[in-house]
Parts: sequence; structure tokens; C-alpha cells
Amino acid sequence: MTKADLAQKISEALETTKAGGEKAINLIVDEITGTLKSGGEVTLTGFGTFSVSHRKARVGVNPQNPTQKIQIPAMKVPKFKPGKALKEAVR
Repeated sequence: MTKADLAQKISEALETTKAGGEKAINLIVDEITGTLKSGGEVTLTGFGTFSVSHRKARVGVNPQNPTQKIQIPAMKVPKFKPGKALKEAVR
């Protein structure tokens, strides 16, 4: 399912235009992104939790030259932990 498909489903459920569905998706994504950028986490009960995880700096290998070692810096990465209801629905 693409963003456009999801926007169509939302617009049908809310009896609004497709643009209204896209606006709803963009609002949700922007709010989740903003919360993660500020270091918070977003919990949608039954669906899952979005959070920020910290990766340590490490040494990696250059894929174009496997003998060359490269330093990969520490960074923050988004993380999603599915909720119990989502896990059970998928099984």
C-alpha cells in the first residue's frame, strides 16, 4: 500500500476529498517526526511505539574497497516496536 492508497482509504472513511486524506497523513507523519526529533517517543496503543535509538560509533568496511576500513560515526536512528495487537493481527 502506498501513501496515495492510504490517503484514498482515509478520505473514503472520513467522507472527504483525497486531498483531505493526504493532509491527515501528512499531519500524523509530521507530528511523529517532530516528537522523535525532540527526543520523545510516540505510543499508539495496540499499534506500536516509535522512538529514537542511539547507535555507537563503529568501524565498518568500504563496500567498494573491502580492504579499506572506515569510521562510522555515532548517530540517532528511528525505531519502531510493534504492539501486541499488531503482532497478533499479523500472525
